[in-house]
Amino acid sequence: MSCPYNNSIEAITDMSLVYPLVPLGKILIPVSRPEIVEPQVKYNLLGAHWYAEGLYTKEIKSGSQIQAKLLYKVEKGDFVYNRLFAWKGSFAIATEKNDGCYVSNEFPCFTLNVNKIDSQYLWRYFSRTSAWDEALSLSSGGTPTSRNRLKEEKLLSLEIPLPPLEEQRRIVARIEELVGKIEEVRSLRQKALEETEALLTSALNLTFEKNIDKQGWELKPLKQAAEVARGKFTHRPRNDPRFYGGNIPFIQIGDISNSNRYIREYSQTLNQDGLRISRMFPKGSIVIAITGATIGVTGILTFDSCFPDSIVGIVPNQDSVIPEFIYWSLEYVKKFALAEATQTTQPNINLQILDKLKIPVPTFPEQHRIVTYLDELQTKVDTMKRLRQEAMKELDALLPSILDKAFKGEL
Repeated sequence: MSCPYNNSIEAITDMSLVYPLVPLGKILIPVSRPEIVEPQVKYNLLGAHWYAEGLYTKEIKSGSQIQAKLLYKVEKGDFVYNRLFAWKGSFAIATEKNDGCYVSNEFPCFTLNVNKIDSQYLWRYFSRTSAWDEALSLSSGGTPTSRNRLKEEKLLSLEIPLPPLEEQRRIVARIEELVGKIEEVRSLRQKALEETEALLTSALNLTFEKNIDKQGWELKPLKQAAEVARGKFTHRPRNDPRFYGGNIPFIQIGDISNSNRYIREYSQTLNQDGLRISRMFPKGSIVIAITGATIGVTGILTFDSCFPDSIVGIVPNQDSVIPEFIYWSLEYVKKFALAEATQTTQPNINLQILDKLKIPVPTFPEQHRIVTYLDELQTKVDTMKRLRQEAMKELDALLPSILDKAFKGEL
């Protein structure tokens, strides 16, 4: 899928300026504002996000909790970087929010020669992957990556294309304009996806509520339409290697989250010893996570599998209900289970909550009709998600392209 702004970006590349290369040592002035750490004083300690995403307050500590004898004050407008993670793009311009905060001696600070360099121009320059790669090539240390340090003299030797200030500001303004357009497209695509997902939820609710009210669907406790049981793995510690590495699937909550309804893959297996302390659930069972960050996520097994007690298995009574209908019924009714579960300090859905749930059990032809209808809507939502992901990748690739052109004099 092409992005509507590709053409507009290409259209502005007719300018072919060559900017002089100037060492950073000509425009950055090292500055150090050391302060002795006082035990009774509280200090806002800064870190630098990777990928040139700015400084942030990492923690607030009293001097008595800080081992270092000195900290270094940061002022608004400083150029700051992390020696250890320069190769990850830990470069920033201090904002008003960072003014008066502190960094360790791993964060060199510089003031800018404002007669030669615009701070936003410098920040955008260090927002480029190629700048991070250059930082890596100039770094040295004990390991190729995490312990590499970019020393100040190496940084200051790095050369940057430096047009006049007026031109720098024009380039920054142009970058911001194009970034604004990218974010506008991103926002529109996200809104379209959210609206599509809302339509699926609305259709799900309407389908069940309408038929329960008008068609007189019989409501049965979930446990009458299916066997409901927690997964099982009784041994402690859970990670004892004696029970793993066989050919018996042992799904985890993450496998459900990544399944897009039908669970076709698994990340862990049990051996026969593991099976003896677990329980096998048959293909076609519905599984639901009852704890954790993804509480309530649901899927359908496409293979026989064991799982831990953080997952509940629901084995349909095949004489009265098909797995896919139970799946959609749970998607409709589990909001009630989640509402009750989140009333506790550690949210979890227990068997008692699930036992209270009632699902409709219409005739098999009616179940198949409802499943087909909702499956078709889900397919449309999945298509929208896929298209959005593809579009997001294109949008993510645009900013590096824009920055590359900007510092070649092509914006």
